[in-house]
Amino acid sequence: MTLVMEELDIAGYEKVVKIIDKSVALHAIVAIHSTALGPSLGGVRMYPYSAFEDALTDVLRLSKGMTLKSALAECGTGGGKSVIIGDPSIQKTDALFESFGRAVDKLRGMYIAAEDVGITPEDVSVIHNTTKYVVGLHKENSSGNPAPYTAWGTYRGIQSALNKVFGSPSVRGRTIAIQGLGAVGWRLAEFLFWEGAKLVVADVNSERVKQAKVRFAATDVSVAEIHKVPCDVFSPCALGSVITDETIPELQCRIVAGCANNQLAEEKHARILKDRAVLYVPDFVVNAGGLINVSVELEQTGYNPASARDKVDNIYDQLETIFDISDKSEVSTHEAALSLAEYRLTYQIGKRKEELSFDYIGMDV
Repeated sequence: MTLVMEELDIAGYEKVVKIIDKSVALHAIVAIHSTALGPSLGGVRMYPYSAFEDALTDVLRLSKGMTLKSALAECGTGGGKSVIIGDPSIQKTDALFESFGRAVDKLRGMYIAAEDVGITPEDVSVIHNTTKYVVGLHKENSSGNPAPYTAWGTYRGIQSALNKVFGSPSVRGRTIAIQGLGAVGWRLAEFLFWEGAKLVVADVNSERVKQAKVRFAATDVSVAEIHKVPCDVFSPCALGSVITDETIPELQCRIVAGCANNQLAEEKHARILKDRAVLYVPDFVVNAGGLINVSVELEQTGYNPASARDKVDNIYDQLETIFDISDKSEVSTHEAALSLAEYRLTYQIGKRKEELSFDYIGMDV
């Protein structure tokens, strides 16, 4: 009875809910941008926002991005996201996550939770104690950690971009500058290394950089310099807003393609990149592998990793379509991706036709 849910009236969003449970220090927001193509699916982010307004801005931006990502990935899901305000290093408790799960459950499948920044599969399992509307669990018939699929989708996106620019999808001999060696960036580096790419890396974690130099024969530069490296592909895999008025003139690459969210500080920067003959690979297309992977859990046949892999592979072809729209319409690749997503939303292309399946979970909530 200590759980309080307050619906906020936000134009352009189907439902935004502020969640408070003082008994467990829970302060959270769930934002559901669109369910036009299916129930909203998106990760739970835990972060020590300095103000509620900052958290709200973040969750609104992220949930809208999930709508676009889902539409282009043809997952049969909509756009949603949630944030828990707090420091994940010191404020996680089972009681907090279970209370959050009760809030998710009250939305009755309109929003399905998964892991995101600050949240582990183990945390998601605790949320699952009080709701079945969760994916990405470390359980039999569940998909677990989505990082390998996000990295594979990013790798396939880089291949598509290389084919567009150089006429071949091969990464062998290509120089790739990776900004960020987190869970996805590290796996991306592995894929690239084993296929013969030359890697330049940067990360705030110096130990991670040392490991990359040993494991991948990588060279390293500072985080502040990585975007300036002469290379074929600059791959942002850490924070967003790295493509700015200041950084664009310093780029020495032919392609920008990475797994970080919201890489453009402003939408105009996609057009500036195009004018400078730099191919920008829209982040909400290329980093959809994790979303695609967890969405497969909701199929009536249950989770199948081979099916997830094959669907992630389609990112290559999806980008070819976007590059073609960009060329023919003389718009940026970002604008081309947005127009394709809006078209699919308007005409409900890829709308989920079957009921959600949570049979793999083995619980009745």
